[in-house]
This record gives sequence, C-alpha cells and structure tokens, in this order.
Amino acid sequence: MSNDTTTRSSTSTLQDVEQFLYRQADILDERRWEEWLGLFTDDGIYWMPASADQETGEGQPNIFWEDHYLMDMRIRRVEHPYAHSQKAGHRTSHVVSNVMIESESDDEIVATSRFHMVEYRLDEQRYFGGKYTHRFARMDAGLKIKLQRVDLANVEGPFEYVMQIWL
Repeated sequence: MSNDTTTRSSTSTLQDVEQFLYRQADILDERRWEEWLGLFTDDGIYWMPASADQETGEGQPNIFWEDHYLMDMRIRRVEHPYAHSQKAGHRTSHVVSNVMIESESDDEIVATSRFHMVEYRLDEQRYFGGKYTHRFARMDAGLKIKLQRVDLANVEGPFEYVMQIWL
C-alpha cells in the first residue's frame, strides 16, 4: 500500500511541476516579467553557467547568475521607456518537455526538463535549446523556484547580440 501512495505522490508531484513549467513558459512568452519574478523565492537564483561542468555559479564566470535583486533590475532595464535595445521588440515561444522528478522531500523538489525556445527579433530568429534543472521550494501557496539552472546545448556558440530575455 505504501508503494501505491508513493506512486500517487510522485505522479501528483510530476503533474504539479509540469503545470508550473508550462505556466512559466507562458508567462515568459507573454512578457509578464513581474509575474515571472513572483515564481521565485525571495532568495531564488536564475543561473546560466558558462559550461556544463560547473557545479556552482558563485565566484566563476557565468552567462547569468542573478538573484532576486538582479532579476528585478533587468526587468526595470528591459521595460524602461528608453530601452532602445527593446524598441524593435521581440517575441518568444518556449516548449518544455521531458520533465522528470530527480528527488523530492516534504519541503523541496528537484526536477529536470528539456526546452526549446525561439526568439523573433529584428526580422531574425534565434533558437536556443537545452536542459533546465529546477530546485523548487514547497510553499503554502504552491511551488516557488529556489534555483533555475539553464544549461544551453550551444553554450560555447557565438551569439549575435546580448540576450535581453530569460530562457
């Protein structure tokens, strides 16, 4: 019987995580930045390492290593009326798949998934793909992101211009 309970719990956890990730993708695609920031815990981190073998982002070069304050600052910069880099605007489409629960406890879930994202900006498209690793905190109000690690498949590839948006 306890095995059935574990299976139900894992299935329920998987569904909760999938729905969270799909909602996050929708929020990003609709540029609802404040709502996206609200998906993180107060001490949450958005991390895009410069190489796949990095075990920590602290004290090392990263593409992004942003705490709540830095994510908020980027939102203010991107949304500022004088943000000329955003005048042409951009549109994105995120697809999230292959969601797997790596571990779960009463207060934390670690999950991995794969993503593809296309960005349309300045009459050009850029494609990004890779792996997400999320460390979620279980809160009374639902899941919150403690850590979102984004490992790009083409992390060593050249980028024509700086990424203004989150993957």
